[in-house]
Amino acid sequence: MNTQVFEQNLQNLQPEQHQIFEHEIAKANFDLNSYLSERKNQVEAALAQSIEVVYPEKIYEAMNYSLLAGGKRLRPILCLAGCELAGGTVEMAMPTACAVEMIHTMSLIHDDLPAMDNDDYRRGRPTNHKVYGEDIAILAGDGLLAYAFGFIISKTQDVSAPRLLPVVAKLSYAVAATGLVGGQVLDLECEGKQAIDVETLNFIHTHKTGALLEASVLCGAMLAGADDEVLQRLSRYARNIGLAFQIIDDVLDITATSEELGKTSGKDEQVQKATYPSLWGIEESKHQARRLVDAANIELIPFKEKSLPLMAIAEYITNRTH
Repeated sequence: MNTQVFEQNLQNLQPEQHQIFEHEIAKANFDLNSYLSERKNQVEAALAQSIEVVYPEKIYEAMNYSLLAGGKRLRPILCLAGCELAGGTVEMAMPTACAVEMIHTMSLIHDDLPAMDNDDYRRGRPTNHKVYGEDIAILAGDGLLAYAFGFIISKTQDVSAPRLLPVVAKLSYAVAATGLVGGQVLDLECEGKQAIDVETLNFIHTHKTGALLEASVLCGAMLAGADDEVLQRLSRYARNIGLAFQIIDDVLDITATSEELGKTSGKDEQVQKATYPSLWGIEESKHQARRLVDAANIELIPFKEKSLPLMAIAEYITNRTH
């Protein structure tokens, strides 16, 4: 592919001309399905070896029950893609990618608890607390969260400590009250309230959903030694796709079936949760998600062909059905 033409075409992009991205991705013969399948298989293989079942068996089994339950593995794949874009390798990023998925799994286990979103199904099968009880489910989430940080430190190779420690700090910041936990708290506080504005909703989801997505991309790039300019571009990319991801999640909660989602559909409306479709309607929500993805991909223009996996993943976010 002619990289000069690629860059010139994208530099001329207008906000509504997202077809240019799709055209350039297709012209480069980039096969997203094959890419996602290959990376997912690599992540699944690494996760399968990440936690050994030892005494007391029940807690390790509960951790693995949710960790190995499948799913899109989007966050670890974003971590690997961010590392490769910045010149790194899959091997150096895989422990961090696994840690990201451990943390994400923790958030799902806890999110499904009766005191939170109270869901019986996740990824097409009974949620952790339905199998192991609420007490073990809470501890399984705690175990995964703590295990994740040790896994990065003990398993990462060919990355110096001065480069590795900021990765651990970035990830911890994303999951703490400064990120995922803080967003979840505000989300719970806003349930049943009618007067939630877009700014509040954006705050919830840039923290509850977006912070870990952003950390996934940035941690991968940081492992490869990306400079501040690269990290700032990737940060803007990730924040935009994080919000787009949540908007489409809200839409799918209304339009998709429980079988398609692998979890109970229609839950947001049942608990009177503020969502983007409740503020904008379905079609405008899709439009706003599309604009966010366009803005995300604009940030990747300087990276040319190296950006194709991240661009294609952004396109996938708005086109997915589950």
